[in-house]
Amino acid sequence: MRYPDFLKDNGNIGFVAPAFGCASEPYKSAFDNALKKLHAMGFGTHEGSNCRMEKGIGISNTPQKCAKELMYEYTNPQNDILMSCGGGELMCEVVPYIDFEKIKAARPRWFMGYSDNTNFTYLSAVLSDTAAVYGPCAPAFGMEEWHPSLYDAMDFLGGRKLKFSNYDSWEIESLKNDKNPLAAYNTTEMSCIKASVDGKIKISGRVIGGCLDCLSNLIGTKFDKTKEFCEKYKEDGQIWFLEACDLNPVSVRRALWQLKNAGWFENARGFLFGRSMHFGEEMFGIDQYNAITDSLEDLGVPVIMDLDIGHLPPMMPIVVGALADTEFSDGKFTIEYKLL
Repeated sequence: MRYPDFLKDNGNIGFVAPAFGCASEPYKSAFDNALKKLHAMGFGTHEGSNCRMEKGIGISNTPQKCAKELMYEYTNPQNDILMSCGGGELMCEVVPYIDFEKIKAARPRWFMGYSDNTNFTYLSAVLSDTAAVYGPCAPAFGMEEWHPSLYDAMDFLGGRKLKFSNYDSWEIESLKNDKNPLAAYNTTEMSCIKASVDGKIKISGRVIGGCLDCLSNLIGTKFDKTKEFCEKYKEDGQIWFLEACDLNPVSVRRALWQLKNAGWFENARGFLFGRSMHFGEEMFGIDQYNAITDSLEDLGVPVIMDLDIGHLPPMMPIVVGALADTEFSDGKFTIEYKLL
């Protein structure tokens, strides 16, 4: 596994839009303010050609142009790291035009994004043996008062911090809108982490995963090299992190059935689940918890749920491809990365 160099003081941050761009409100104003804040911290910035585009369907531009921008900026010596402008809906259509062999041959750079960006953060690790960060997209850094999770993301990218803990509270309903684009996270809900087993849980292994909506689309495609990746790192075992956006509890259960029966979980040491966008919903007696635990109980490994990962912020930076030690006890979760 290749680990990029960390972002140095006064380094340069490149921005790309392989999914949505920041062309409309509240994302445009949030992105502008993020640039202002990063400049004030001493960083240089560079915008890719699609950052302010909305010419595509579910993405910023055509799939070919989105891939071209990503490939160009990934290999552009001007950029020390890359940050995505946003999630999206159809970044899967960009994947066939990304040259993962060229990514593997290039000097590695940290890429950070989440949701639809799974199509790169996951495949960067699986196809190119290059670690990436599942974390906040650029507009989040435009909020007027940064949440501690944003400092955590920057501290990881700068190599100042490798151990992270869950946050005290989280957001179920955002205050950000067209008229209030710089709103901070509305963290009204207290942390409520749940686990499939009692007592202290420790899981060590190689971290892999992303947005379940995206991962289930990859199964059976020519980009599905997950079993080969898991076999290559069999001695490490895998810590799977997963979270869902559009999938309701029944869809989550179906997707997990898919991944498990495709052989993805054969070397799983444990599972980390973020809060679903369908938090609190129930269908046919299936809720956000038993959709997961019933699907995975036969694997005999611990499952930790409602973690700070993904669509209901805040989110810890999750390093796809990295070795990590995790621990959960008395409502406190920690993850520490070992970049070996």
